[in-house]
Amino acid sequence: MIRINLLPFRAARKKENIRRETSIFLLTFIFTTIVMFYHNGALNGKIKDFETRVAKTQTEIAKYRKSVREINRIKKELRTLQNKTRIIVQLNQRRKWGVTFLDSINYLVIEKRMWLTNLSAKGNRINIKGIALDNKTVADFMTRLEKSQIYTGINLQTITQKRIRKYNLKSFSITARKKPTPKKKKPADRGKANKK
Repeated sequence: MIRINLLPFRAARKKENIRRETSIFLLTFIFTTIVMFYHNGALNGKIKDFETRVAKTQTEIAKYRKSVREINRIKKELRTLQNKTRIIVQLNQRRKWGVTFLDSINYLVIEKRMWLTNLSAKGNRINIKGIALDNKTVADFMTRLEKSQIYTGINLQTITQKRIRKYNLKSFSITARKKPTPKKKKPADRGKANKK
């Protein structure tokens, strides 16, 4: 029988397997290292991209904050101007009110039938005192006051008979309030009203 010694072949095979496994391990290690370096570079690129975006966003925020401060300053100045304009309009209305008041009373008085002895206006309240020939004249005067566009809440406080010289006349006292001036609609308000 022929005997063949296979030990050197097995030893060579074993060495070859170890060499192959070592090569596979080294190649896997090198490939993994390369992949990790590539992935690390990609992540670093993304981080830098995000950092530049953050820096750009922060500069835009700073720019917008400056714009917001400017807008708030302009709004504050606009409110101040609107308040001043409102005060000027009120002062003009009050200034014109005296002339309008006297002119309207002069127009509403019944000529040759009544005479005013006292006129006073305090705030919205108006006091009118005078003398008339009879009760009908006082009633006509009150009707004229009610029909006017300037007065509201007309009330007869007192009416008494008064003898002046040889005539029996009527002394009267009337209170009224001035009508509030209608507020002008802003252009935006008019647009809303038209849409409705």
